[in-house]
Amino acid sequence: MARMSPRSSRPSRLPRRQALRLLAAPFALALAAGACARPPASGRGKVLNVWTLDLAPRFNDYMGRVIAAWERAHPGVTVRWTDVPWGSVERKLLASVFARTAPDLVNLNPNFAANLASKGGLRDLTPLLPPDAAERYLAGIWTSGQQGGEQFGIPWYLTARVTIANRRLLQKAGLAAPPRRWEEVPAYAEAVRRRTGRYALFVTVVPDDSGELMEALVQMGVRLLDDRQRAAFNSPAGRRAFAFWSDLYRRGLLPREVVSQGYRRAIELYQAGDLAQVASGPDFLRNLQTNAPGIAATSAPFPPLTGASGEANVAVMNLVVPRQSAMAPEAVSFALFLSDAANQLVFAEEARVLPSSRGALASLEGRLRAAVPADGQERLVHSARLLSIETLAAARVLVPAIPGVKRLQAILYTQLQRAMLGQLDSDAALAEAERQWNSYAEARWP
Repeated sequence: MARMSPRSSRPSRLPRRQALRLLAAPFALALAAGACARPPASGRGKVLNVWTLDLAPRFNDYMGRVIAAWERAHPGVTVRWTDVPWGSVERKLLASVFARTAPDLVNLNPNFAANLASKGGLRDLTPLLPPDAAERYLAGIWTSGQQGGEQFGIPWYLTARVTIANRRLLQKAGLAAPPRRWEEVPAYAEAVRRRTGRYALFVTVVPDDSGELMEALVQMGVRLLDDRQRAAFNSPAGRRAFAFWSDLYRRGLLPREVVSQGYRRAIELYQAGDLAQVASGPDFLRNLQTNAPGIAATSAPFPPLTGASGEANVAVMNLVVPRQSAMAPEAVSFALFLSDAANQLVFAEEARVLPSSRGALASLEGRLRAAVPADGQERLVHSARLLSIETLAAARVLVPAIPGVKRLQAILYTQLQRAMLGQLDSDAALAEAERQWNSYAEARWP
């Protein structure tokens, strides 16, 4: 299934920093030799190698139709489609680079793609794109595939989280709805805890798990890095945010496991009726109806938590072209076809994700508003999907896919854990995070 989890993809077994150094080396050597591209396939025409993530077998028919249609318009080129498990794509891509068999087009999460782009491992697609390419996609989504003035990614599908809340727990807490702003959370969490004995929310501080807390920092007005990639987060807004989370934890208003368990634990607690709300995509409701029908019956979608600006987060999946490809024009052509309005609309309907294409998004919203299901369970999922689309109007990628973003998350989360556990006060923890990040940044960006 096309998977857009709030969790980051699991790192490969090779440490990320070492993997990226190794991955950059063959590209650099190939560039120096003037031979970064693989020779084109010989024999019966050209072969375009395309990798996607976690689509098979559910979307075999869909991909088969798209591939066949594109091949008819490009005689002499055959698309070889490979679907790669989500958790192994980084390791497999690294191995293919060393074997000189890197794909021509690959579906990657933005963080890994940005790291590859910073190492010279991806092509700048700008010279290969039609002049109106950017206008076909949502503006804030298109720019998320840029780095240093170059366009390294073509956006494909999206997810925008909404709040799924347990109305029974809200009623017991004397509340009609969950909060809309982070500043309202402390009073809300206290009311839920005092009146129900349950917890209001779960936001993990496990370094290699969900980026939700990083996104919350941005919503709270924290600027993460400056233009030289140095820490900008040790600011009045940053100190307020670190104190906010440390105080919530020390007051017992967050589950103790937020420092030791990831987003999956939030799902478990919500399904058990021990959590008032969870941030997730609309399709979570469908899973909930299967796994915890009693909780599903009392659940409803609400707008996501945001900061004063009202901006929500959107997660993007990109299509990128490795520098080794000898078929970059064909790869870009296929990527634009796969992500055009017609194909994205079909995929969004089948996969229950959101399209990055302006035309597809408008069509999807129109269809959803015109056809409200009679079945109550389907109507609940339907309303969540519409709310997710509405969220895109004030959504952007809150934590850009900058090189080293996972290191930044690990540093911030680790130091915030120390503040939560009382090992440091929150200001000292933030200062230590600043010191550690700047030490890393100075070595990477002198």
